[in-house]
Amino acid sequence: MDTRAAAERFVAVWERAWASHDVTALLELYAETCVHRSMPFREPHRGRAELEGYLRWSFAAERVTDVRFSPPVVGADRVAVAEFRVLSEEDGATGTLAGCVFVRFDDAGLAVESRDYWHTAEGHQEPTGRTFLL
Repeated sequence: MDTRAAAERFVAVWERAWASHDVTALLELYAETCVHRSMPFREPHRGRAELEGYLRWSFAAERVTDVRFSPPVVGADRVAVAEFRVLSEEDGATGTLAGCVFVRFDDAGLAVESRDYWHTAEGHQEPTGRTFLL
């Protein structure tokens, strides 16, 4: 398994599928027994079924206008990280979500563990400095 190829696929699919709320495409990136943490102090979503519930809940009121992911940075032990920035509208208010995702892949190139760190701001804006570190 080529970690870089798996990470590039992960980022490309997330960028496209988040914009269209394509939960099916997102779930295909994850192993059946994956563990996803959407924030450091929330309970993890264990397995595809829990992840699907979280994604559908997250997307329910959101209307996305733009999604961007950085190229992934690949490290040891099949781990990659990428930054993201999402412009959206929810309940008539515009907002920006910016953060990063850490993901570990299995032998088949599926995500077995992922963790997000993100922040939101009112209005559509870019993070200060360069949008992405790369």
